[in-house]
Amino acid sequence: MPDRDTKLTLTAGLASVAVSAVLVGLKLWALAATGAVSIAASLADSALDLMMSLAAAAALVYAARPADEDHAFGHSSAEDLTALAQALFILGSAGAIGWTAVGRLRAPEPPALADEGLGMAVMLASMALTLALVWWQGRVAKATGSKVVAADRLHYLGDLLPGAGAVFALYASSRWGLARVDGMVALVAALAMVWGALQIGKGAWDALMDRRAAPEVIETIAEMARTWPGVHGFHDLKTRTAGRRIFVHLHIELDGEQSLREAHDIGAALRRAILEAYPQADVIIHKDVAPKDGQPGS
Repeated sequence: MPDRDTKLTLTAGLASVAVSAVLVGLKLWALAATGAVSIAASLADSALDLMMSLAAAAALVYAARPADEDHAFGHSSAEDLTALAQALFILGSAGAIGWTAVGRLRAPEPPALADEGLGMAVMLASMALTLALVWWQGRVAKATGSKVVAADRLHYLGDLLPGAGAVFALYASSRWGLARVDGMVALVAALAMVWGALQIGKGAWDALMDRRAAPEVIETIAEMARTWPGVHGFHDLKTRTAGRRIFVHLHIELDGEQSLREAHDIGAALRRAILEAYPQADVIIHKDVAPKDGQPGS
């Protein structure tokens, strides 16, 4: 049975696919009705979004599969691979948007815009759908820590600035004859996308390279072990991340004179406490005999 975080990430992935499919349909209709090049560019961007959302949804479904004989620690690294691919895609998209924006800003005469009213209506409807999706993805990413959802949210968030710029550019063109506003807004959006893609890409790369968990997570676990009743000390606290999962290995030192059941109960209680604090964790606790004065531990 899928856990709460898995269900949330799957709903975010399916919502992303559904919204991008609707956006492609809307912009296809607007392009057929207006023939506007700005709508065609936005349609191409939404079509790429749809492909990336499908890939993200597939990765989330695969990552949700339980551990098996070949993947004893689960399949959550699929999220990191997809997030890294999405970061590279976002960088490429940002480069294309920035290049186009600079070209339009340097052109002696920017391209003329037509059918501004219909174009604004389509873009406003697209932005409303995108805002709803970004809001939901933000909640899911915060609740689950999913890098795939965070990356997917980033490239939809990046669509909002160009969308707003397109609406303002269409209005400025129809009202004041200003056609360069779109290029200025698009350039700012491209720079924001580059920054966000680098952050997402770094997080995915660190996870793929088995980077340790966040320092505050490690310190919290260490403090729990340090103060847990019956634990005389701890060592070899090791962590790594993969997708939304945190893998924790910990050695605790216990009284060697107590029964095996008592030792087991202390370790099991500490493990439950760590899982309550970090439900996405996979915790393995080794029990060692606490050293006596002047003697090494085991």
